[in-house]
Amino acid sequence: MGIDQFQPQERSISIVNARVEPSEKETGMKVKAKAAVLMDAVSGEVLFAQNAHKKLPPASVTKVMTMLLILEGCDSGKIRLSDTVTISERAASMGGSQMYMEPGEQHTVEELLKGVAMVSANDGCVALAEHLAGSVEMFVEQMNKRAAELGMKDSHFVNTNGLPVANHYTSAYDIAVMSRALIAFPETAQWFTKWQDTIKVGLPGKEKEFGLTNTNKLIKQYPGAIGIKTGFTQDAGYCLSGAAERDGTRLIGVILGCTTSNIRFAEIKRLLDYGFSNYESVKIAEKGQVQKALKIEKGTPSKVDVIMEDDAAILVKKGNKNRIKTKIEMDGYIKLPLKRGQKLGELVVLQDGKEKERFPIVARDSAKKASIKELYIQMMKKLIET
Repeated sequence: MGIDQFQPQERSISIVNARVEPSEKETGMKVKAKAAVLMDAVSGEVLFAQNAHKKLPPASVTKVMTMLLILEGCDSGKIRLSDTVTISERAASMGGSQMYMEPGEQHTVEELLKGVAMVSANDGCVALAEHLAGSVEMFVEQMNKRAAELGMKDSHFVNTNGLPVANHYTSAYDIAVMSRALIAFPETAQWFTKWQDTIKVGLPGKEKEFGLTNTNKLIKQYPGAIGIKTGFTQDAGYCLSGAAERDGTRLIGVILGCTTSNIRFAEIKRLLDYGFSNYESVKIAEKGQVQKALKIEKGTPSKVDVIMEDDAAILVKKGNKNRIKTKIEMDGYIKLPLKRGQKLGELVVLQDGKEKERFPIVARDSAKKASIKELYIQMMKKLIET
């Protein structure tokens, strides 16, 4: 599927709040940072935490939320990746990391996203915010609203790019949550994992090639790295939200407040190494897989398959794979009419008899109340079969 062809679809990101967050005491690991988190990207389960909910300045890691809102805007159909964006005076005036764009020049949403993802373009963030929301202020309101929806209780955004400003903060845990939502968009992989690219910047007739070199060295240094975003200011220190995938296991590591760039990359590698060494992803069921056949009393059809709404997988400690069992719990009496895709219950995953996760199961097809003629036909079929 082309980058500009994806259609609006439902994206379900479950929020895990009431989980124990393993710390140095449980893992034997201490990270050289003000705060750190290691999270399973599939379930949201926290595998390691160090000052996970401490409110800290995130620098350019802020842009995870900016990119998330833009891609969700594309997903909903409000904007498109192919849209042309005119760079405003405000966007062009941004300092720090930028694409050095001039007021009045034009770029597509996709080009600006690439600039934000690869070179942390502050000017690109402002241009994208203005395109989606009409103004930076309205976009920032949307950032805080989305943070609340995702359960990010330790965050407050004041700008789109993380440039130093009062009362702009988040936490390692919250960054992991919004990073998990962002990489649910497969489109991000082509920007996060690309090391170098070029883009033309400048007004018509004065365009010049501008080189894009990814700020995230993790993608060159760590096998399986798939992103996500670096950040640095004097106040925030060296920060990183990094993700990697191996053998179907996808992890997100967040490091905040390191004293050097080398330390942040070294510590994120330690976090990810710990996760891949101790945990593995276990696939429970595939999207659309039939879990049971539901008999519909006085309905047509008389049976409807109950299927998985999405792929189901959980993370377990290595060696515990065989201790996983599942059971189906239905919601109760099913009223007609029944709509295709309607939630009917949940597939419950148990480890050693204790509940670990739940996944929605839905109706494959619609069903309605049968007419007298349809009930008669069903009755005759039963008589023939017996």
